[in-house]
Amino acid sequence: MRRVEQHVIEKTHPHFSAIDELALASKNLWNLANYHVRQSFIFQHTYLNNTAIFHQVKQTEAYKALPAKVANQVLLQLHGAWTAFFEAMEEYREHPQRFLGRPGLPKYLHKTHGRNLLVFELGSIWKANLAHREIAVSQLGWLVETKQKPGSVQQVRLVPKADHYVVEVVYQAEEQPACGLDPELFLALDPGVNVLAALTSNKPGFTPRLVSGGPVKAVNQLYNKQREHVQKQLAKGKEPRFTSHRLDRITTKRNRRMMHSLHTASRRIIELLVAEGIGTLVLGKNAFWKQQVELGKKHNQEFVQIPHAKFLEMLTYKAEALGIRVILTEESYTSKASFLDLDELPTYDPTQGVDQEEKPCFSGRRDGRWYRVKGRTPIHSDVNGSFNIGRKVFPTAFGPGIEATAVRPRRLAV
Repeated sequence: MRRVEQHVIEKTHPHFSAIDELALASKNLWNLANYHVRQSFIFQHTYLNNTAIFHQVKQTEAYKALPAKVANQVLLQLHGAWTAFFEAMEEYREHPQRFLGRPGLPKYLHKTHGRNLLVFELGSIWKANLAHREIAVSQLGWLVETKQKPGSVQQVRLVPKADHYVVEVVYQAEEQPACGLDPELFLALDPGVNVLAALTSNKPGFTPRLVSGGPVKAVNQLYNKQREHVQKQLAKGKEPRFTSHRLDRITTKRNRRMMHSLHTASRRIIELLVAEGIGTLVLGKNAFWKQQVELGKKHNQEFVQIPHAKFLEMLTYKAEALGIRVILTEESYTSKASFLDLDELPTYDPTQGVDQEEKPCFSGRRDGRWYRVKGRTPIHSDVNGSFNIGRKVFPTAFGPGIEATAVRPRRLAV
């Protein structure tokens, strides 16, 4: 499987200016090629693929400003964007309810601030340096040192960010399935905010685990506080602006800290799966779950800004690398239904919304941290939701005697 090793190129790096110039040239080529494709598509109703557009731009200054193999990769990027647009339009015509709006044509990048991705294939990477585990590419020379073996490196990408660049070394990693995994045992994960992940399993004697969302919430809270302060200062200036280098720095720091927290949490969860011998991971995720959220200003900010989808992606690729099967399921009504009473778990129909004729009835209700059913000990609401996510995929997985472990979760150390 393909994996990525990342290195950050700050403004103090000796090649930062050269990289920035190439990224600007990549943007110029993207805009030029995209102009020809858009004009042909809009007025002549003909699509120019990467081969056709190559013959139109190969003699231009924008194309010659980049190494030929890198320039060809820019044209391939544009071709991929247009292919995705055509596929999205076909899906939109058949199922418009799956979209928030009509797909748009690939856009131009900003004339002065825009930067575009640089892709160096194996032919653009210096083999002599690669033999010593050094990354050096055409027109730039040495960039960073890598931990990967020379034969595994397949590609190098330079990704523009707000105030820095990221060198991504794409390499081929061999899958190493973990031993002793039972595919009949599964772990269900319910993502959240205060509890980043609630973990339950059908393994006999498994104690539910809770991954605290406090560190992630703290990172977001500090970022929003600093961001508000900086934006107020920008608005008071003689020429009001919407961004600045300082704002870019605190945004970059927030993103790095967020990714670190999510990587750590996902790694601990996968380690738990291996230690328990569980061979299946069930993840709950609803389509459009962060669109038109009405939880109030504070809770909207907490929920929407946490990258749960990225968290689930991390769990997916880390699990699959160890031979753990991953199942993604929708999680409608899992927080409202009572797991211990085996309430029915219908699937939410977005076409009906709140106007659906038959509204489901449940045995209890969620009361903040707890899920309460009359005459029964309260169960942790996130544990209840996690059990129901598992029941969505495996309806008959749980039997009598599960209540004792369901009401006593433990914290998973991250």
